[in-house]
Amino acid sequence: MTTTTTFKGLKLAALSLAAGLGLSAAALAQAPTSQLDAIQSRGNLQICTTGDYKPFTLAKDGSYEGIDIELAKSLAKAIGVEPRFVATKWGDLLNDFTSGKCDIAMGGISVTLDRQKRAFFSTPYMVNGKAPIARCADKDKFQTVADIDKPGVTVIVNPGGTNERFARANFKQAKIELYPDNVTIFAQILAGKADIMVAESIETKVQEKLNPGLCAINPDEPLQYGEMGYLLPRGDVTFKAFVDQWLHLAKATGEFAKIYDQFVR
Repeated sequence: MTTTTTFKGLKLAALSLAAGLGLSAAALAQAPTSQLDAIQSRGNLQICTTGDYKPFTLAKDGSYEGIDIELAKSLAKAIGVEPRFVATKWGDLLNDFTSGKCDIAMGGISVTLDRQKRAFFSTPYMVNGKAPIARCADKDKFQTVADIDKPGVTVIVNPGGTNERFARANFKQAKIELYPDNVTIFAQILAGKADIMVAESIETKVQEKLNPGLCAINPDEPLQYGEMGYLLPRGDVTFKAFVDQWLHLAKATGEFAKIYDQFVR
């Protein structure tokens, strides 16, 4: 190999390396910014929440409380910004989120494939399936889906969420009654205006304590497997990675358990 040939080879290699570095720089320059950058620049984390789903989110006296409200505050602190809660309804939740009204949606949101088509989910933070709740006197009557799905049985649901979806998918003979207030809906069962509601198992446990005369039915053996997570912007892997890591640390350090116990135990 001659000196001239060697020089030409090194020159070609250098040009190739420069071209490769140029392409990398261009790719980096064109990479989309993360919502995390916008949140830090703005100075607040905008959180969509329904405020009607105890123990996760409850609007009270002009503010919010619940498991996911405290966790939202923790997430905002981890980012270094202030939390700002944005009111929404279950029927509007996905549209409000995808239209840019908030950076994240929190508050007992079930992971579903339909929602996954339009948004990212954080890693699930809780397994929480569907379980019935009824007057204690009727508890033995409603042990299974088949027990509930009978003529003469009225199933009450809040519109727009996975509770309504579960009811419509599984109850073809029972009457499905829509009731728009998810806070007072359980009182309708006590008043005899409905026979039963199917909700997240943790919610039925909480409402059993709050409403003497109502009994959660097999909440530890739910009728349907379910997971809960936080809605995140579709395609934003940077923001999702941050939220997932924060959630991992919240669980590993005991912060998550402390907040959970505050509202459930």
